[in-house]
Order: sequence, then structure tokens, then C-alpha cells
Amino acid sequence: MAGQRLVSLLFVIVLATMLPALGSDAASAHIHMHQHNKADSNERMEDGAFSPRDAVHYTEGEHHQEFDHEAILGSVKEAEEFDKLPIEESKRRLGILLTKMDLNNDQYIERNELKAWILRSFSMLSAEESKDRLDDADTNEDGKVTWDEVLLDTYGNDPEDLALDEKLLEDDKQTFDAADLNKDGYLDAEEFKAYTHPEETPRMFPLLLKQALADKDINGDGHIDFQEFIGDRAKSKDKDWLLAEKEKFDYEHDKNGDGRLDSDEILSWLVPSNEDIANDEVDHLFAGSDDDHDNRLSFDEILEHHDTFVGSEATDYGDHLQEIDRFNDEL
Repeated sequence: MAGQRLVSLLFVIVLATMLPALGSDAASAHIHMHQHNKADSNERMEDGAFSPRDAVHYTEGEHHQEFDHEAILGSVKEAEEFDKLPIEESKRRLGILLTKMDLNNDQYIERNELKAWILRSFSMLSAEESKDRLDDADTNEDGKVTWDEVLLDTYGNDPEDLALDEKLLEDDKQTFDAADLNKDGYLDAEEFKAYTHPEETPRMFPLLLKQALADKDINGDGHIDFQEFIGDRAKSKDKDWLLAEKEKFDYEHDKNGDGRLDSDEILSWLVPSNEDIANDEVDHLFAGSDDDHDNRLSFDEILEHHDTFVGSEATDYGDHLQEIDRFNDEL
């Protein structure tokens, strides 16, 4: 992180020294700094749950527009392309998307239309990320992968690396086998998406439940109580952490209040709700764009706030100016 901050600071210094010479022409200059991060497959949080899709939307109180752009475009690659477009071209392409988003053709985007579009985008993002991983792992380029190919791509060919975490490797193989719907020993594109995103694939949920119980259900009663839930993590934590986890367990995870998690509650804890995330994103986009507060977005409102929905050169340049202002203030 320190290295990244140094690079950013050097960029700001260089750009600041160039601005006087560039004058008004500087507004057309564009050096892309947005960071669109492809999701890491099977990424887990500390408690073992899958990381929610919007985990990077806000980081340490800082809002990251990249999440909003990807939620509209359904593609990391498209979002990166939009960041490099002139503002008028960005608006033109966004206008085309709005006609597809507008299911009832009334020139307004209702909340339900925006939510449906965002859920579609989430699925497309998963498919894109999965395809990229499949292409990397598919060494013989036959459009499908074996376990050996996945093993080589994920862990490399060093036996010591494979021995680092046998439990992780065992779970990974179970996930591969469960994703292999026709049991032919290969994963095609759809099966590989189930492997890389089991938390978004309902047919994979029984395996996720089985693995969670195997990992945490110490007394074998088919439930997870609070002590089992926190496990060894408590050894290195303080009292405040323990109290916070207990409150989260009691009021977020243990929905029926019986002091333990049953199968449905375990899955609810493990699997993030894209429905809830999409609802939050709709609220966020409406809050920044619904100027007349009529609870629907006109095409003009969205195009007026195009930088909220998609990127463009002008938006990036504004970001650079803000960085320079902050740098000058610090001096």
C-alpha cells in the first residue's frame, strides 16, 4: 500500500508541474487511474462467509465509483473502456443502454427496472471473471478444464505448495466434483462458473452447507452454536471483538433466536444476498440522481449524472484535479 501511495503521489507531482504548461488543453489529457478489480473466486471473509459483491464499494469510508459502473455495465472490461471514452461518447452509449433497461418503454427507469438490470450485471460479471479463469487454466485450449489443469493454474506444480493446506485442497476438489454436473471429469464454461462462484449457484448450496458443518460443527449435532462459530479466532481477539461477534451472531445470523444456526441460517450467513446488494445499489444510484424526487429516473436525469453510472475521460480528469488540490493543500 505504501508503494502504491508513493506512485500516486509522484503522479500528482508530475501532473501538477505539467498543468501550467498545458493550459486549457489539459482538459483533454487523460491518464487512467481508476482501479477496476476483478473478483477473486471463492474469496472468504474471516468468519468463513463468502465476501459480498459490494465489499469494495466503500472502503474505510471512501466511496469507489468503479462498483457503480460495473453494476451498470456488467463487465470489468467494459467499465475500463468507458473510463477512456470522451464524455459525449460515454453519454451516447449510456443512452443506448437505457433503452434496453427501460422495460416498459416509458422513457423512465423505475426502481424495479434498475434492480433487474443490476442483478443481470452481477451475473454477467461472474461469467466474465469465470471465463477469464477458464481461459487461463485451459492449457490445451479445448474449452474445458480437468482437475489437473485447475490444480496447476491455482496452486502451481510445487509439491510443497500443494501440501500447505490439505483441507483447502480437499474442499476445492469437492467443489470441482460437485460442479461437474455430467460427471465426465471436465468442467465446461457453465460448470466452471458453478465451481468459481458456488455462492451464486443454488445447486452448489448443499455442498457449501456440508463443508461449513464439517469445518465448524464440533459436536456433530448439525448446528453451529456461538462457540463453534467463533472457533479458534477468539484466541487472538480482545473482549470488544468477542462482544461484537456475539451481537452479530444473535441479531444477524441466529434469526429464530434459539442460540444456534440451523441449515437455513448457516446458508444465509455463508451466501451473500445479491438481491439485498442490488436493492442497496438502487437506493444509492437514486439518491445521487433522482433530482425531482419522483422515485423514478428520467433518461435526462441519468445522462445528467452519467458519471455516477459509467465512467469517462472528463470524470477521470476531474479526479486528478482533486488529487492535485489535496496535494497542494497538504503542502
